[in-house]
Amino acid sequence: MLLRAKKCWGYTGSVRRSSSARINEAKLEENFDVSARQIKDYSKYISDKSSLREPSITRTLTALTYKAGKNLISLAEGMPNEKVFPFKEINILLKDGTKLDLINKELDIALQYIPSQGYPKLLTNLKEFQKKIHNPPNWEDRDIIVTSGSQDGIYKSIELLVNKGDPVLFPTPLYSGTDIIMKPYKPKVLEVKQDSKGLNPENLRSVLETHRKTGQIMPKVIYINPTGNNPTGTVIPNDRRQEIYDIACEYDLIILEDDPYHFMHFNDEVPKSFISYDVEGRVLRFDSLSKVLSSGLRLGWITGPKPLISVIELHMQASYLHTATLTQVIANKLLETWGLDGMVHHLNTVREFYRERRTCLINLLEKHLTGLAEWDTPEAGMFVWVKIKGVPDVYDMIFRKAIERGISFVPGHAFTISSGAPCPYIRVTYSKSSPQDMEEACIRLAKLIREEQKLYAGFTPIQ
Repeated sequence: MLLRAKKCWGYTGSVRRSSSARINEAKLEENFDVSARQIKDYSKYISDKSSLREPSITRTLTALTYKAGKNLISLAEGMPNEKVFPFKEINILLKDGTKLDLINKELDIALQYIPSQGYPKLLTNLKEFQKKIHNPPNWEDRDIIVTSGSQDGIYKSIELLVNKGDPVLFPTPLYSGTDIIMKPYKPKVLEVKQDSKGLNPENLRSVLETHRKTGQIMPKVIYINPTGNNPTGTVIPNDRRQEIYDIACEYDLIILEDDPYHFMHFNDEVPKSFISYDVEGRVLRFDSLSKVLSSGLRLGWITGPKPLISVIELHMQASYLHTATLTQVIANKLLETWGLDGMVHHLNTVREFYRERRTCLINLLEKHLTGLAEWDTPEAGMFVWVKIKGVPDVYDMIFRKAIERGISFVPGHAFTISSGAPCPYIRVTYSKSSPQDMEEACIRLAKLIREEQKLYAGFTPIQ
């Protein structure tokens, strides 16, 4: 227990534990007050820019008005009158025949300003969803804010935590959307190599120890895409997740858990989210409805410690005020109509849909690209990370020649932090194209690879 306490209360020595020690500690912790280990002061994590933000008086009044209810007579907010809006009703027909009708007061709300944190009814349902699915420790100390997709949440959280030139931990290959957010901050990138099981805890510890020995400022943020990593499709096993979380405690890191593919895993073991391990309040989790309901709705949410969520809300007050009300009301209407069981059923349907497509593409790759490329079967998500043999750099092949042949892929360069370095990888997606189109794309790609291999001296193309 002492070793565990040292690690998670800021001790930075190199402490290792045996498997039996972990088990014994877990038993001891059953009666341990986890609230005693929570972070009490988040000021050291908040960036200089974010620390200067102040609440908007008008936005604060909007939130207070919603809480006060219909008995309050308000002459405060600059809200337009719903009577001038031309919309009378919005009717939505689901594929299962269910009808969602927005009329009268509910429609008025859907077309109006709301508090920056989100539509109150949706917030209530999302909190219930998070509690049942992830059951985070110390739930009463966490909060949720609705964002315009998880990408928006990542952007706001990076601004919350990172100063220009800060060291930041990134797994490689790295989701390109995070890379483009981070670039203007010119961070000192600490790359953590991934393997076939995703982020490797031993690699993480090694990078941290090596950096600490330089005497430089230590990182305070690590970004992790744990389930269906984009682009590799890996899923970090649960035992690794616990070990990574322990390391985050030891080195005092905030974890940015970007998990839009959480419900699209294909293994028997259900991934346990980092926030479900989070006894200290050091995880900001990003969820998204883009992959499972609609990307056009642009709906996601951040779950995390209240002090951090409140600063993110100040950012939102200063930018676009709040995520679109109409899409929030539609999503809430759907959640209330389906209920939790109905939502889980839909998520299971989505998972099986993508599992079948994954299997289809893997079979086609084996049929047409065996000997020309190599890949691992993805365990979640939408992508296969393919290494082209005999072609040290695929950039020109993909950006020019592939498109000329009527096929398109993402070159691996989009997921490498070292810009300009040669890369033999491409990201192939099975999410949208029909099986027939996927096969034709594989046939054309195989032909292109053979042609490209001939350009490299000393390499004998595979027939």
